[in-house]
Amino acid sequence: MENNKYTDNCDDEKPTVMVTNDDGIDAPGLRALVRVLVSSNRFRVLVCAPDSEKSAVSHSITWRHPISAKQVNIDGAIAYAVSGTPADCTSLGISQALFPSVPDLVISGINMGSNCGYHILVAGAREAFFNDIPAVSISYDWVGGRSSVDDYTLAAEACLPIFRAIVAEIKNKSYPLRGFLNIDLPTDVANHKGYKLTRQGKSIFKMGWKQVVSERQGGKMLSSMEMESDSTAKTESDTTTLTAGDLLFKRQVKGAQIDDFDSDKRSLQEGYITVTPLGAVSQAEDDCRSFFNEWLPSVAQRFSSSAL
Repeated sequence: MENNKYTDNCDDEKPTVMVTNDDGIDAPGLRALVRVLVSSNRFRVLVCAPDSEKSAVSHSITWRHPISAKQVNIDGAIAYAVSGTPADCTSLGISQALFPSVPDLVISGINMGSNCGYHILVAGAREAFFNDIPAVSISYDWVGGRSSVDDYTLAAEACLPIFRAIVAEIKNKSYPLRGFLNIDLPTDVANHKGYKLTRQGKSIFKMGWKQVVSERQGGKMLSSMEMESDSTAKTESDTTTLTAGDLLFKRQVKGAQIDDFDSDKRSLQEGYITVTPLGAVSQAEDDCRSFFNEWLPSVAQRFSSSAL
């Protein structure tokens, strides 16, 4: 593709960073991140992100049909809006089918709402990790009534030293490829307490379901796990048509469980920028593994068809 090749010789000397997300290409977090990366004048910036919000789709991929990519105008970057999932976007962006080269670093974000504990859903960064490309996921702990879109810019600026340090290690061929980083920035990002290396904790939102009569009832759940204001008025977005006998349900947050000891969520709430190394999957707890280590050998003997 001639229209997505770089022609500036100075740009050719800069490391290439590809930005993706799950909130969609028009999300203020992504746009702030791209602006900060471009204005630093230290990176060539590519963008390959979903054309609409794809929060909480985990690592789903498109398999049965093609996906489309439409070039969009973002100052200083080459950007495409893609009809697929976050994992699709990363996979396409690093494949050299869309862009002429493989990026040096993939950055996913800035997500609206924290990604901590059992709620870490970072498919864009994980897909890069699967393909041996350094990756970072960035999330901002958005709180309605306290946060503003300007906080995304502060969050991006606070992460710039990490990006530069990663790129330096990549250049020296000393950056580890056995994991990727998940970074969360506190709500009061202007007064953060600095970087803190953390581990993935066990914090989790307790979810439930509520029966409703329309899409608008109960409001919309944001990616920050907050609810928009309730509205029972029918709108253009109220597209679900119920037939006789159908029931309509919406998720609702019923509460939260947070670790009592040192973890990503706890440190984030204390005002730190948490930096958590992650792998492909989480391992089971030691006591759980110990149980199954003793349990599995007895299964065949105790529950085989001949023993019944």
